[in-house]
Amino acid sequence: MAAAPPDRDRTPDTGAGAVGRQVRALREERGMSLSTLARLAGIGKATLSGLENGTRNPTLETLYAVTAQLGVPLTAVLSEAAATPTVSGAAVSATLLEVFTEADATYELYRMRVIPGPGQLSPAHQPGVTEHITVFAGVLRAGPVDAPLTAAAGGHLRWTSDVPHSYAAVGDEEVHASLLLRYPRRRARSTPATVDERSAG
Repeated sequence: MAAAPPDRDRTPDTGAGAVGRQVRALREERGMSLSTLARLAGIGKATLSGLENGTRNPTLETLYAVTAQLGVPLTAVLSEAAATPTVSGAAVSATLLEVFTEADATYELYRMRVIPGPGQLSPAHQPGVTEHITVFAGVLRAGPVDAPLTAAAGGHLRWTSDVPHSYAAVGDEEVHASLLLRYPRRRARSTPATVDERSAG
């Protein structure tokens, strides 16, 4: 996987230090070295080090690449940041509005803006993650890179985003939309009862 381009200071203040602490804690929890996570996420080691140290604001693409390899939703690293954190990439700006957690899944609801231009490529999320977009203004082309979908104002798009996918405004009008991500929850494996447990009671 090719390394992502260096991050630029395109992201409004989401609490870069808090995001970095969360990323480092999750990486260490999983026993991963900084080099390993950077390689798996397809980003430079210096980029990941800067993210963890809070010395640079990561792009949306970088955060998605890192959280996918950590196996967590994006909000797992934004939880200590601003109340309504906004993260930006090459074309997409997403502001977190709410997080919903149910027995089988975690949902993240964002207000999304896509500026006209070449668009944005997003790395694959964890297996089974789906995206649901409702367009309010403009025309959006988004979805899997090899099979993008298009919707105008009032339209809805849905796809499974565990593959590389893209977002692009069609024409010169900026797109305004809502984005709902559904992350299926991993079920913990049950361990067989010991002899003592089976005979207890």
